[in-house]
Amino acid sequence: MISTRGDKLFVVVGLGNPGKDYISTRHNVGFDTIDLLSHRNHIKINKIKFKSVYGEGYIGGEKVILLKPQTYMNNSGRAVLDLYRFYKLPIQNIIVVVDDIDIEFGTIRIRKKGSAGSHNGLKSIIYNLNRDDFPRVKIGIGKKREEQDLADFVLSRFLKDERVIIDETIEEAALAVETIINYGIDRGMNEFN
Repeated sequence: MISTRGDKLFVVVGLGNPGKDYISTRHNVGFDTIDLLSHRNHIKINKIKFKSVYGEGYIGGEKVILLKPQTYMNNSGRAVLDLYRFYKLPIQNIIVVVDDIDIEFGTIRIRKKGSAGSHNGLKSIIYNLNRDDFPRVKIGIGKKREEQDLADFVLSRFLKDERVIIDETIEEAALAVETIINYGIDRGMNEFN
């Protein structure tokens, strides 16, 4: 367990749903980004605590926890709150990676704070922390068809040609997270928004 308390620890929370039924769905691009960060930075996701699976290591010179809540999307905030209380982190050091239906497909947007919009995972985090001033990296997953149910859409898998684009977007999101950790959110926003 990383013993650091205070502002020298970053936590990257990827939002998604646990279980094989949800692998590679639109709603799980946060988990996919954590998996890529884990691979790129040699951080094993092999610990269980905070209602999550997680791994500890370094990105650049900074201590990092990569976290995948196992609470299902709608209760993601419970996992984040447990970790936030345990480490007493500055809120700016908790970076949430999340899918977004309101930005263009295959793009990312970095925000320092803001509302949850229609996203239940973000709603849960904001509700549990009682604040919305944590950074987030949003990944555009496309728009549902007019007659389509939102839950059905976000739990669907990408079409083959979409998957190619989304994998590139997840790489960009991982790079954005690494940039935020090593150089600050302003640089991340300048380079990726």
